[in-house]
Amino acid sequence: MRVVVTGGAGFVGSHLCEILLGRGDDVVCVDNLSTGRAENIAALCDQRGFTFLRADVSYGFDVPGPVDAVAHLASPASPADYHKLPLQTLAVNSRGTEHALVLARRHQARFVLASTSEVYGDPRVHPQPEEYWGHVNSVGPRSVYDEAKRYAEAVTTAYARHLGVSTGIVRIFNTYGPRLRPRDGRVVSSFIRQALAGEALTIYGDGLQTRSFCFVDDLVRGIVAMLDCREPGPVNLGNPDERTIAELAELVLRITGSPSPVQRLPLPTDDPVRRCPVITRALERLAWKPETDLEEGLRATVSWFRSRGAEPVPAAGRAR
Repeated sequence: MRVVVTGGAGFVGSHLCEILLGRGDDVVCVDNLSTGRAENIAALCDQRGFTFLRADVSYGFDVPGPVDAVAHLASPASPADYHKLPLQTLAVNSRGTEHALVLARRHQARFVLASTSEVYGDPRVHPQPEEYWGHVNSVGPRSVYDEAKRYAEAVTTAYARHLGVSTGIVRIFNTYGPRLRPRDGRVVSSFIRQALAGEALTIYGDGLQTRSFCFVDDLVRGIVAMLDCREPGPVNLGNPDERTIAELAELVLRITGSPSPVQRLPLPTDDPVRRCPVITRALERLAWKPETDLEEGLRATVSWFRSRGAEPVPAAGRAR
């Protein structure tokens, strides 16, 4: 196939570009590099079948030549990014999503939307199945991302229902792995960066809130499976291995051997207390499930951080 990946220079997008190229697809990576990074795709730029198009999909874009599939991943995704870029986040998930859908419709191509577990908000149903409508504060500080993705799902569904576009929606839960930006505000990258620098690991609230962490290689397998079929979704893609934030901090400290203490700060407004996917639909319809153990994935992620120049502090005298 020839696949257009919007947000292809981002954390998840660059891994998706890589796996698609590796199996023989041609890839057009579209990114404005607002949160994506050129270095994420530097190794791909000389590969046959890879094209980079620098463009902001919110303002419209075109891709010359045939298009067989469009994977729409363009959007700030971490709290730090969408709080910094609130209007851009709303734009890329509204106008940007529709521009990507127009491209898919023009070429009669498959369209897959990268949605998010954030559409469930601070859930009152646990764990979260796709049938759950969510509990979202439409005027809260996270709404620029939560509601933007809910709109993206709505317009994607409308293009399928009324215009006949083959669409699929995946709801991505917390994902981690190599190419995370050290200061993107995600909990895994923050903990690893802080541990390797000997800084205090910042836990918000009591640390008993939970998340379910999926290694990026597992996640992109699920996105590829969605590209390869006509399943409309939504389909949860995440790891049902639920962990507390305090457990994650302990694991990062053990893997890095860091002496960093833990610092507790107030819980942000509307921060979800529990988050864990039901993945029955992914198992049955995509034959997908995560395969990477959390400790194994964290070790690979820590190794990548160290390869980028983050050196561990001495383990002796570790304080808690």
